[in-house]
Amino acid sequence: MDFEFLKPLFNEDAKGKIVLLVMDGLGGLPIVEGGKTELEAANTPNMDALAARSNLGLHHSVPYGVTPGSGQAHLGLFGYDPVKYEIGRGVLSALGVDFDLGPNDLAARGNFCTVDGQGVITDRRAGRIPTEEGARLCELLKANVKLPGVELFLVPEKEYRFVFVIRGEGLSGNVSDTDPQAVGKKAYIAEATAPEAERTAEIIREFVRQGNAILAAEHPANSFVLRGFAEMPKWPRFNDVWGVNALAIAMYPMYRGVSKVVGMTVMPPAASMEEEITMLEQNWDKYDFFFVHIKKTDSYGEDGNFEGKVHIIEEVDQLLPRILALNPDTLIITGDHSTPAKLKSHSWHPVPTLLYAKDCRPDGIASFGERACVAGSLGPRFDATDLMPFALGHAGRLVKYGA
Repeated sequence: MDFEFLKPLFNEDAKGKIVLLVMDGLGGLPIVEGGKTELEAANTPNMDALAARSNLGLHHSVPYGVTPGSGQAHLGLFGYDPVKYEIGRGVLSALGVDFDLGPNDLAARGNFCTVDGQGVITDRRAGRIPTEEGARLCELLKANVKLPGVELFLVPEKEYRFVFVIRGEGLSGNVSDTDPQAVGKKAYIAEATAPEAERTAEIIREFVRQGNAILAAEHPANSFVLRGFAEMPKWPRFNDVWGVNALAIAMYPMYRGVSKVVGMTVMPPAASMEEEITMLEQNWDKYDFFFVHIKKTDSYGEDGNFEGKVHIIEEVDQLLPRILALNPDTLIITGDHSTPAKLKSHSWHPVPTLLYAKDCRPDGIASFGERACVAGSLGPRFDATDLMPFALGHAGRLVKYGA
């Protein structure tokens, strides 16, 4: 989508309200052949009733067959071409914890992890240590690591996650990850992927060397990995691109971060899904586009917890009447990507999508699940970037094109 194409079509008098409800990692797979996915197995009477009045389909955010990361997948939902607008995880994580990235800053996402005596990763999340323990380890590293020529910042994010930032002249994000994103492997060595990043890569290697020595006696978090080295990009602002006033509501920092990158107003972190809906209710009159993010569907998928993911979907279903009571003009329920519990990871499988609007032509399919969405009018394989124009049109926010 050419952003400039839509701008002359914005209906300045229309104030239709749009809700984008994202259950992270929503798409799934049956545990046994012929069985149901997590969404299909969940008891979702409210979503099923809404599905009968909506359009259904399955979207993908990156080229078909490619597994997307969370940042790129959300950019697709926000209408940004995720192949063109690429961003490292570090910027998203830094903004998500309200770190004010400057022009000389380089950020990365860190995971405390567990390694064995040979340096092989046995747990990428160090048993999901408490956030307080992650904060202690960040302070331990900051107090003892010495990196000449740069300033070091380590900010706890959530549980085992932390944000790594170095500040100095001439830094470059063209450095490879140390995170293999798998157990049974050793951490990779950071390498420059462009000549101008050689000094930066050496600084990162030195941080890893010193940091591992400092954490060697800790348990279970006796090491760490880094990924998504990046600098703050300058992109078109979401409100300017789509002619809306957007608010982001999320519990986890990364998703607050991706919202900040595109210029949304971002609420403080919510403590629960119920609080997220309360924030939506309290701010309903102040904004006209609302991104509401649900994290635990993805977390349980990555943990291989099929029943846990089912339960979270059911909890979201019970919250749905509160959203509908606000009378949104357009409501989209979907995920950013699939995270099947069967695979314990993100996957390339297309994502179930429900689009409700007061003026939509209902598909009349009275269930919300992967197989039901295959038969929906949005199609079995449409681009996530199509969702924002759909939402604007259904909310009456676009005028006629052409004579």
